[in-house]
Amino acid sequence: MSAGMNRRHFLKHVATASALAVPGMQFWQGLQAAAPKLKKDNKSLIIMWMGGGPSTIDLWDLKPGEQTGGEFKPIKTPASGIEISEILPTVASQFKNLSIVRSLVTNEGSHERGTVLMNTGRQPSPVVQYPALGATASSLLTDKNLPLPGFIGVGGTAQRIGPGFLGMMYAPFSVQNAGQPPQNIKAPGLGNEEETTERLRRRQRLFYTVEDNFNEGTFPHLKKSSDREAAGSAAQAHEAIYKKAFDLTISPLRTVFEVNKEPAKVIEAYGGQRNGFGMGCLLARKLVEQGVTCVEIDLGGWDNHGNIFNTLKNGNGPRLDKGMGTLVKDLVERGMWKNTVVLWMGEFGRTPRINQNTGRDHWARCWSVVVGGGAIQGGQIFGATSKDGMDVQGDARASIGDLFATVFKGLGVDPGTKVRDNLGRPLEIADGKPLKGLV
Repeated sequence: MSAGMNRRHFLKHVATASALAVPGMQFWQGLQAAAPKLKKDNKSLIIMWMGGGPSTIDLWDLKPGEQTGGEFKPIKTPASGIEISEILPTVASQFKNLSIVRSLVTNEGSHERGTVLMNTGRQPSPVVQYPALGATASSLLTDKNLPLPGFIGVGGTAQRIGPGFLGMMYAPFSVQNAGQPPQNIKAPGLGNEEETTERLRRRQRLFYTVEDNFNEGTFPHLKKSSDREAAGSAAQAHEAIYKKAFDLTISPLRTVFEVNKEPAKVIEAYGGQRNGFGMGCLLARKLVEQGVTCVEIDLGGWDNHGNIFNTLKNGNGPRLDKGMGTLVKDLVERGMWKNTVVLWMGEFGRTPRINQNTGRDHWARCWSVVVGGGAIQGGQIFGATSKDGMDVQGDARASIGDLFATVFKGLGVDPGTKVRDNLGRPLEIADGKPLKGLV
């Protein structure tokens, strides 16, 4: 039997025995030679993903008095001239730190394609697997010695988009339930705590021995693991991921995921344990405190083709308000806001026109996203929509490339930085320009 076959046979059984869930391997492409110079300390990105298409006309860009305006009233914020929905009072109180882009134009009304577009900054391609925003940020900003994964997804969207052509080194670590420790860092029952730790370490040493022998046999001319990784060794990337997973299983840092042990007052401020999104926001704050580069938190349920106003008022409105508003407040009070960029977005907005089912349909012609933190100026509005919300007003249109460029510049990264895609072509990390007045 060949060495390759022996290795696959071994990995199959190690994956089962270790109880560690690791995504499938992809070919690691790496960054260009200038990328290491871009490494930053303590820069983080928190993405709030609103799956289903949030009604931004009912949240960030209200049209009171218009037929398209809906049932909610605008309320003032501490930022001069900015009003948002009455169902978001906690978020409103933080708007001196946040800004709204009200003129985003994406023209992609499909859930699936819109999700890819908004998470990667590129139209879906059958040829190129573009990386998620969090994967790109992690590849540029995460210290390889960080004991935690550089990109963590709370919910399934980050995992579904994945690292694309950047490869498995930058794949998101998935947390399905923010209120519970992830199952994929739970050590199997191997006796008492001391026995379990020692047995896991023995498994770890065995795994490394097999991996090292395989890697050295495959790349005999490359002696350093970093050189094998740069040469495109999927096996080397696999070893690096497993090392981090093994370490996290045993490390005291695994308790960072246990948000249910936070003080009751803190949990209540984030909306209580029943607010999964709020618990995800609390987890995100704890993770970026530990140096994690990107956390993406899912809040689904926005595909409101019917009964939209009651649904928002009694459901996602309060969930979003408590989670997002308290997270921003915490980051500011803890002195983390200047190093943390927050991005709120979904795959598209919803129609200004209210349909016969008292709902709104898909709308990507002009809609809103919210950004803040890092080098991004708070209390600003970029662009505007017409009085009825049907069109962009004036010339201040924003593209998804412009949004990504703004986020990267807010993180202190040049949006013109290039990576090489799976076809070997140089590709800028953002296909646009930073939005004027925001950074």
